[in-house]
Amino acid sequence: MKTLMKSGLSALALTAMASGAFAADLGATDEPIKLALNEWTGQHVTTRVAGEMLKAAGYEVEYVTAGMLNQFQAIADGDIHATLEIWSSNVSDQYAVLKDAGQLEELSDLGLNAREGIAYPAHVADLCPGLPAWEALQECAMNFATAETLPMGRLVDYPADWGTPGADRMAGLELPFKAIPAGSEGALIAELRASTEKKSPLLITFWQPHWAMSAYEVQFVDLPAGEDACFTDPAWGPNPNAINDCDFAASRIFKAGWPGLKDKWPAAHEILVNYTLAVEDQQPMMGAVDVSGEAVEDVVSAWMGANEDKWKSVVDAAIK
Repeated sequence: MKTLMKSGLSALALTAMASGAFAADLGATDEPIKLALNEWTGQHVTTRVAGEMLKAAGYEVEYVTAGMLNQFQAIADGDIHATLEIWSSNVSDQYAVLKDAGQLEELSDLGLNAREGIAYPAHVADLCPGLPAWEALQECAMNFATAETLPMGRLVDYPADWGTPGADRMAGLELPFKAIPAGSEGALIAELRASTEKKSPLLITFWQPHWAMSAYEVQFVDLPAGEDACFTDPAWGPNPNAINDCDFAASRIFKAGWPGLKDKWPAAHEILVNYTLAVEDQQPMMGAVDVSGEAVEDVVSAWMGANEDKWKSVVDAAIK
């Protein structure tokens, strides 16, 4: 009898394994997983791809509009369950506090190769001889001045919700520029477009990957290397009295989630940990949205259908 029972249990075990019962548990599929949508197109693309992967696994997904800097408390509170594109160069101090307290879980790197910095359209080099060397900005700042910034030049910085990295560099390097926050990513693009069309001066805080880097021939100013000491030791760098007298630190792009995600939706947690997105995939999707005017949902849906080899194995590994 014991032998028969063992044989029966073994058969059941084999059947269970064949049916996928030993894969990660889907968990509470009757409750939506809430993903944060921040203020830039690339993040929307990144998040929608992740959302479609979760849907393919059998989950309900809800997208929640959230400011980049104020989303972390909402994640710690469980009101948002994951955010998929955090840039290390302008993440808030609150992120580290919540992470260290165990109220927020860092999931893994997204895999995008990134750079941020102070930048300008290529034609601006003719209006400020000496670029891309940062010292050239000392001499030609008045060329960038507006009524709003006189007697200083104007730097178009990130939207206020993204932090003040451009203003930090102007202060650290004692450059005579006043940083004016853009209203949105769209406002940054509008500045690049207008400057390129009119051949007018523009200094802007910008990043890659972004379709506009090639569309408007955007180039980065050569700032002193962004080493760790630059951000903590005033004695480091060209200005002995200030920190941030250097370029942006090398950007790392990563994902984070609510600590309860792993227990409530185990397979979803596994999918989001293992999810990556390459620059060569994200950047064309951004261009389709911002240049061609396509809806981000349609662009992502088309990419998912044409690129199952890039995402489906991650989903299958979590649920089968």
